[in-house]
Amino acid sequence: MPPPSPLTPLTIGIVAHVDAGKTSLTERLLYDTGAIGRMGGVDTGDTVTDTGRIERERGITVRTAVTCLSAHGRQVTIVDTPGHADFVAEVERALAVLDAAVLVVSAVEGVQAHTRVLLRHLREAGLPVLVFVNKADRGGARPDGVLGELRRSSPARLLPLNRVEGAGTRQARTLPADPDGAAFRARTAEVLADHDDELLAALVEDRPLPPGPGLWARLRDQVAAGTVQPVLFGSAVTGAGVGALTRALTGLFAPRPWPGAEPDGPAGTVFAVDRSPSGDTSGYLRLFAGRLEPRDQVSFVRADPGEEGHAGRITALEVVTAGADRPRALEAGGIARVRGLPRLRVGDRLGPPRPGAPAPRFARPPLESAVHPSDPAQAGRLHAALSALAEQDPLIRTRVLPGGAVSVLLFGEVQKEVISSTLAEEFGVEAVFEESATVYTERLAGTAEAVEEMGPGVDGFWATVGLRVEPGAKGSGVRFRREVEVGAIPAAYDRAIEETVRSALGQGLYGWPVPDCAVTLVRSGFLAPASVAADFRGLTPLVLMRALSRAGTRVYEPLQAFEVEGPSEALGEVLAALSAARAHIEEADTGRGSWRITGEIPSRQVHALAARLPGLTGGEATWSTRPGGDRLVEGPPPRRERTDGNPLDRAEYLAHLNRTGHA
Repeated sequence: MPPPSPLTPLTIGIVAHVDAGKTSLTERLLYDTGAIGRMGGVDTGDTVTDTGRIERERGITVRTAVTCLSAHGRQVTIVDTPGHADFVAEVERALAVLDAAVLVVSAVEGVQAHTRVLLRHLREAGLPVLVFVNKADRGGARPDGVLGELRRSSPARLLPLNRVEGAGTRQARTLPADPDGAAFRARTAEVLADHDDELLAALVEDRPLPPGPGLWARLRDQVAAGTVQPVLFGSAVTGAGVGALTRALTGLFAPRPWPGAEPDGPAGTVFAVDRSPSGDTSGYLRLFAGRLEPRDQVSFVRADPGEEGHAGRITALEVVTAGADRPRALEAGGIARVRGLPRLRVGDRLGPPRPGAPAPRFARPPLESAVHPSDPAQAGRLHAALSALAEQDPLIRTRVLPGGAVSVLLFGEVQKEVISSTLAEEFGVEAVFEESATVYTERLAGTAEAVEEMGPGVDGFWATVGLRVEPGAKGSGVRFRREVEVGAIPAAYDRAIEETVRSALGQGLYGWPVPDCAVTLVRSGFLAPASVAADFRGLTPLVLMRALSRAGTRVYEPLQAFEVEGPSEALGEVLAALSAARAHIEEADTGRGSWRITGEIPSRQVHALAARLPGLTGGEATWSTRPGGDRLVEGPPPRRERTDGNPLDRAEYLAHLNRTGHA
């Protein structure tokens, strides 16, 4: 296989658990390739990718950042992603636009629980992976031990490309493996033979192996297929092994081509959005096919099939490049920051979906917290600021509570702290967050219909709406269908019904979202000129809630998939704590001196248990969670305060419409 064209940009993501040295490695790569004149540091708060005050003060990456370098004739765009578990959704979005990923692991701390979570995400995204074992110069570095941990954690075969001398000292250096050396060639052939019958036969029959270039080409193929993961050791601080990393990036990875015939027009995905305090919106777009220029008219499709797309004209296009001269146009394979599209959101797709690409997986945040301004006079400003943040991040959902407070959906407590700091820094609003509460889910127990005919009167609507609700499979989302004749009512009335159905399903019989169901419009009618769209918007929640009441709903609590490790002497106490937290244990792996437990735990128990673990394990536990499934709530279902006027009670609902001027 010939080497990739140097003209085609390569997009690499760098992912890691917290404190593995991911941002420092990005800084070293930029410095060693001449992209920057001096190296910044996480401790000194002057790195290229962590630009926000919050990131600089905390020393963690919060938002996905994009930078670029040139090495060995190739342009390499680097996407630096967050490492904290609260921001794993940010990592998931970035994976959709990558050609490959570098997984950074600390040579001291080794494979963490979050490392295994990232390996799972990388495998699900179908990305080629290279592992960089960082901090080889730090005291306590144990390259061989970490390599063993990686072999137990990774589903692929691992192939070390270098080795470390003087590990754990400032004099640590790496020695490259010679691709033409007999020992390295034999080891490489042995690894590749698992998925290469020709190599296996050559080894079994003791025949000569292919020459170096041929073996390297086979290695590239298996790296691309995900069956082999190269491993490099080094140090971002001293630069050891980083030269070998740039050679491996440009020599082993290639841009992922568009499968089959390319689409007629441009096709790409938005993976990050920024909104300035002044309200200007810009987004990073990875273009997979076609070409884009400033002033091009474009149309985007939402990641959520239930949401309407949007169109607009690109007013400015800044291509991410390593060169001094910025190209005017964005070519296939490149990334650019685009402006002029105020409705842009993460996950928006330009053109058709990429064949074979996994659908965007935006996990539902399991927590919510009510937010108040410390100064009541800033209530409007707070609401506007949270709305702006929600436009940047599709997972930050807000809703106005009775009394004027705003509720925000969250993944964890660190995310809450980051949002609070962002509100203060970027919007000048000091916010007070209440204790986080669990966001439950309602699922339909059966199928039912409800119909209301139009008619005059104090509580009447000049509209006829009939709806049938049916349960859907988990993850299927809300599907809106029609059994009425197309054109039976004006398009504006039909659209008002569908939009209202989707909005009203945010609060089911107990006030929780109803995410997975099918709603069918079975009857409709209007009377000209009396009917208006507001009649359909007002009547639809009454009909929908009546149908939900007849079908019934069950309330489910969200779970987090967890992984916890600790010393053998703490196993009993940790098991007892997990049992008290109503965790379900799926696997317990007990080894010499340590153990590892995986399972699912109610989201509402995660924060408290994570706080207890250091005391139970003498500070030696590692703990990681990610969004999991859900399970039926036992006992009386919890209720959430309604914000929709309560269409379950007709009189109360109509009074609400009159008060808000929507009647």
